[in-house]
Amino acid sequence: MSDTRKDPCKPNACRIQACLTKNHYQEDKCLDVLEAMRQCCLKWHKESLCCSGIDLEKTYLPDASQEKNPIGKSKK
Repeated sequence: MSDTRKDPCKPNACRIQACLTKNHYQEDKCLDVLEAMRQCCLKWHKESLCCSGIDLEKTYLPDASQEKNPIGKSKK
């Protein structure tokens, strides 16, 4: 990554820190922010230094691998 180019996932990393601080470091309160970071890293992992510790295979949202359903609704 060039020094003149900004890290494309840094805003997501900052959102994670803000969310964790706001929620007393309860990761389960920030799953949507963590998933947004993972999605950014899927696209930019080769350019973003912020992605170095992100597991690209791990989804943070419980239903991320399923069809989108409202919470509490089961698929039939």
